[in-house]
Amino acid sequence: MAEITAALVKELREKTGAGMLDCKKALGESNGELEGAVEYLRKKGLAAAAKKADRIAAEGTVAAVVKNGVGVIVEVNSETDFVAKNENFTNYAAEMAELVADSNPADMDAFMAVTAKNGETVEAYLNSMIAKIGEKLSIRRFARLDGGTVATYIHGGGKIGVVVKLEGGTPELAKDICLHIAASNPKYLDSSYVDADFVNKERDIYAAKLKEQGKPDNMIPKIVEGQVAKLLKEVCLVSQPFVKDPDTTIEKLVAANGAKIVSYTRFELGEGIEKKQENFVEEVMKQIQK
Repeated sequence: MAEITAALVKELREKTGAGMLDCKKALGESNGELEGAVEYLRKKGLAAAAKKADRIAAEGTVAAVVKNGVGVIVEVNSETDFVAKNENFTNYAAEMAELVADSNPADMDAFMAVTAKNGETVEAYLNSMIAKIGEKLSIRRFARLDGGTVATYIHGGGKIGVVVKLEGGTPELAKDICLHIAASNPKYLDSSYVDADFVNKERDIYAAKLKEQGKPDNMIPKIVEGQVAKLLKEVCLVSQPFVKDPDTTIEKLVAANGAKIVSYTRFELGEGIEKKQENFVEEVMKQIQK
């Protein structure tokens, strides 16, 4: 039998867009012959993904699950909003979230090799769904939190997803924190997580603006530090006013309930992908204020 090299698998993947494990199997079936492997993948309907590989998949959904003390959010992308609302697609996304909860993959590459309920690997299953639905799909990312008190929240039919882990507290409190994060989109948990480069950049911008406004040089540092302190309150979760009760901060809310926020992740559908952007934060706030 011909040796199935990594280079040959790579070439077949580039030629067909099929998954790595499917390409290995196809080359095995064709005794290492490239065109035979392409034909095998075409017959299985797995080469169809190649025609869609360069399309932009920025629609889709964020799915969530809490199972056996594990909270998961997963972003699964499609090309069109029409497919994103398809029951087959939403059920698939929900199944992927549950699979992440059960399998605890180290990263996306590890998740692609996990066996799904239908007996296929996640990678093969994804290619099957592409062939079935007829447009590019991708499992973009996932977040998994376990231990402590976990909760998830999905807004707008999958436009925003949040998962939170608390030390102490209740699932209801964790859910409220999720909702707040969806609405307020904090950049950091608290000041200890703030990136120094982010602060220094903002400090330089404030100083330049004040100098442009003609403020005395000896006053600028003090004013800048005041503005930085205000900024940190705005971007750090624990210091933000709770969306359901602006008279209390998130820090005071969790402390009053004997809890502490350990970690959180917020996904906004398609963020970072070139597409028409919507102000989802504003949309969530409108829903809360109803």
